[in-house]
Amino acid sequence: MHKLTVIGLGAAELSQLQMGVYKKLKSARKIYVRTMDHPVIRELQEEGIVFESFDAVYEKHSTFQPVYEEITTKLVEAAVLEPVMYAVPGHPLVAEQTVQLLINEEKEGKIDLKIEGGQSFLDPIFGALKIDPIEGFQLLDGTSFSIHDVNMHGHVLIAQVYDAFSASEVKLSLMEKYRDDYPVTIVTAAGSSLERLTTVPLYELDQSVDINNLTTIYVPPVQSDLDALRDWTTFRRIIATLRGPNGCPWDQKQTHESLKKYLLEEAHEFLAAIDAEDDFGMVEELGDVLLQVFLHAQIGEDNGYFNLEEVLASISEKMIRRHPHVFGDVSVQDADEVVVNWDAIKQQEKGEQTGSLLKEEYRATSSLLTSFNYQKKAASVGFDWPNAEGAWEKFSEEWNEFKEEVSKGTSATRLDEFGDVLFTLVNIARFYKISPEEAMIHANEKFARRFQFVESKVKDSGLAFSEFTLEQLDAFWNEAKVLEKRENE
Repeated sequence: MHKLTVIGLGAAELSQLQMGVYKKLKSARKIYVRTMDHPVIRELQEEGIVFESFDAVYEKHSTFQPVYEEITTKLVEAAVLEPVMYAVPGHPLVAEQTVQLLINEEKEGKIDLKIEGGQSFLDPIFGALKIDPIEGFQLLDGTSFSIHDVNMHGHVLIAQVYDAFSASEVKLSLMEKYRDDYPVTIVTAAGSSLERLTTVPLYELDQSVDINNLTTIYVPPVQSDLDALRDWTTFRRIIATLRGPNGCPWDQKQTHESLKKYLLEEAHEFLAAIDAEDDFGMVEELGDVLLQVFLHAQIGEDNGYFNLEEVLASISEKMIRRHPHVFGDVSVQDADEVVVNWDAIKQQEKGEQTGSLLKEEYRATSSLLTSFNYQKKAASVGFDWPNAEGAWEKFSEEWNEFKEEVSKGTSATRLDEFGDVLFTLVNIARFYKISPEEAMIHANEKFARRFQFVESKVKDSGLAFSEFTLEQLDAFWNEAKVLEKRENE
């Protein structure tokens, strides 16, 4: 088996290098090093140790992953010819992507890998910053970390920040959560005679000091929820506080039933912001919808029935399960096929249904949506016209029947026939993939806008509504339509 030994060079100069590591380096015949840019290398060279570095590989690629992959390939090829030692900064198992790739190569049986010791850069960093890791910390890779992974309430260390460019990328990511002037500390060469700590506001991270491969960025825990308003845990804690013993009397008394109307209202207001193409409005209204979700989850937790984690687990499992073309090995051609698969998987999950197909389709809050759901469910088992032409014919039939009842029928028969007209209109909407609920919301909003314009015209005149003719009021209405059309052009 081809032998490859990985050894750690520690975090500082030769005086702090472990004796066992030093002896192994002295006795090795062939030593590769990921980079020569490390404080101990020069001193070891003065003692006669020869290194072959992979610094040239960095110059060939624009991103780090292919660098690490090429280094791994070259090491495996070298180990075929003779036993090889590979020296890396710090400890081999802390923030060393090449070592992780070598471990994969060993799993595939290509090399016999042995990992020796070495002092991690973490110990001297903890010492330099005077922090206790038991309080909770994260070690993140500056070349690939996502702000979504950051815990703002713990110590955050970001390694692999090599230069001003990578520092700029880290800065921009952090500013998605932290305020622009949040204090961060640039730690360079921790534990060595060159150790330097520089604390700067976040926006100066890529401008203040020289940054090299011995640099780690430290972001301290937030001390106040006001510093963590973009963190999910903050919002959850706010809701729990509002519902808690010393919270808000109004929030404390709410139930799932009492909040139903607010969820509907907030959802409609968000839809209105979408229609208005109001990005800032969408942020505010979506926040109001989120408030309702968190309130319901907190009520569930307070009552001991469920909590937010169960809500997240349920929807996450469903999304993975119903997207086998993304998370599995199923192939799809287009969005229509995705919908077909979704419905088939949904049917499998529910198993054999007993009772009416329509039993779960009723919506107490919306007759339009109930009608739409009934028709969609009936269509799923073939009870439907082959195209929209049948729906149009049915509408004409129901419209004529309604007109006949208007002239000859009773209030009860008119009500019945007008319901049939609305039902057929919903069916026509379904054929053209129009949400009747959304269309009605849009129509109501449009009426409100235009009528408010009419009201403003009447108010500006100093007269009462009763002093205008219908033709005059209608002229104001038409003026509102013209103005809206110009604004939308």
